[in-house]
Amino acid sequence: MTLTSALMSTDLPLPNKRQGKVRDVYDCTLKDGGAALLLVATDRLSAFDVVMPNGPAGKGEILTRMSAFWFDMIRAELGRELQTHVLSTDPADIAGLSKEQVELLRGRVMIGRRTRVVPIECVARGYLAGSGWKEYQQSRTVCGIKLPEGLTQCAKLPQPIFTPATKAEQGEHDENISFERACELVGAPLMTKLRDFTLKVYTLAHDYAAKRGIILADTKFEFGLPVEGGADAQPILIDEVLTPDSSRFWSAEKYAPGRDQDSYDKQFVRNYLQALVDEGKWDKCAPGPVLPGEVMDRTTKKYEEAFELLTGSSLH
Repeated sequence: MTLTSALMSTDLPLPNKRQGKVRDVYDCTLKDGGAALLLVATDRLSAFDVVMPNGPAGKGEILTRMSAFWFDMIRAELGRELQTHVLSTDPADIAGLSKEQVELLRGRVMIGRRTRVVPIECVARGYLAGSGWKEYQQSRTVCGIKLPEGLTQCAKLPQPIFTPATKAEQGEHDENISFERACELVGAPLMTKLRDFTLKVYTLAHDYAAKRGIILADTKFEFGLPVEGGADAQPILIDEVLTPDSSRFWSAEKYAPGRDQDSYDKQFVRNYLQALVDEGKWDKCAPGPVLPGEVMDRTTKKYEEAFELLTGSSLH
């Protein structure tokens, strides 16, 4: 993978383009005439809620293949109670694209059902890390949930917990909130369903990953209400799932509570950027600094390693 071939943005002849930190999103029409949503995983990389000016080539393809793997598993194991947004991963199913555009997108797209996004990040935690560890040190709670005394950094929790957060605009930080506050924002019946779905998917993925030598420490999901479902629409799982961009994956072999863990994610990027912050060379505000090739290469290798360990298949 070379830096020059990284796909940082797209410009497709489709309506209503919007950009997230990693994905370009368009409205689209399928060749059978159905309306859908196109999500394109670019090679953009964000850290500290800032999108970097360059990114590792092929990252978007790894994220898409990993998401597709998990969506297939969720559909097979939980499909009777939880549906997903995925209609196709083949860009040739979209009307109005040239052959060149289809090839540009191949391996990078999720074509999904249109939904009204529930404005809550649904987070499941099985271990005490990240913002959860910071809060626990101060109050022995995480998002208002009281936890036992004496837990250490990255300790396994007695049972997985649901810790919602508000969805922030790009460049801003998500804010952890209590379950009660989430119920106030979107309604208790809906939030209860999302909590139960989140913990079921987390448990399914955690138990599977454990058999592959990986600990799924925590992860976040997004849900939406299908546009075509009307007032009685049931929430479905949308966006991406269970990738290193949205989850903490640790090596089970190297796991030891009481310290940070070796992780399959963009920790190399965060460490590099934090060093710049400590030296007074960056303030965690946009624009981000250009990332050295070595930092991105090491990050890509971590993503590849996670994919191959979890799926049992090779990217090459």
